Amino acid sequence: MMSINNRNLIGRNLKRIRKEKHITQEELSARLLTSGTNLDRPMISKIENLTREVTDIELVAIAEILSVSVDGLLKKKDD
Repeated sequence: MMSINNRNLIGRNLKRIRKEKHITQEELSARLLTSGTNLDRPMISKIENLTREVTDIELVAIAEILSVSVDGLLKKKDD
């Protein structure tokens, strides 16, 4: 169940997918910066900890870098 204090829907999936692909937060940040999206390591940490909101542009960029669909980032684990 989603807590009212959660600031995004992708944090848990982002962390899981990033770890499955053996990508550090720092590496993800560097890849995003190269693609034109400025998300530093602390911002990624805040997203994964559900304390930072994610824009639609950031969502698409993260999905592209991780080679997953936007739906894959948004999907609940039991879906």
